[in-house]
Amino acid sequence: MLKTVLEHVEQQVKERFGRGPRRREGTKDTGWMILDFGDVVFHGFVAEQREFYNLERLWADAPQVEFTDAGAPPEALAHVEASGE
Repeated sequence: MLKTVLEHVEQQVKERFGRGPRRREGTKDTGWMILDFGDVVFHGFVAEQREFYNLERLWADAPQVEFTDAGAPPEALAHVEASGE
């Protein structure tokens, strides 16, 4: 299932933004996989690995940004970077 989810993410990014990942890390057997698109990194985990790595703890001081439209193009989110939110 993990591999299927990441393949879907990769396909959607390619279709919507014409970009593929710069790098891929991990395998379905490790329980985690990463797609690095340069300015966005997608982390995929099975439940056990997500609990183990606990990325929320690592990124606890980072500002949180709420996304309401998963289909929004990157330029629609430019105000987030400009305002520092």
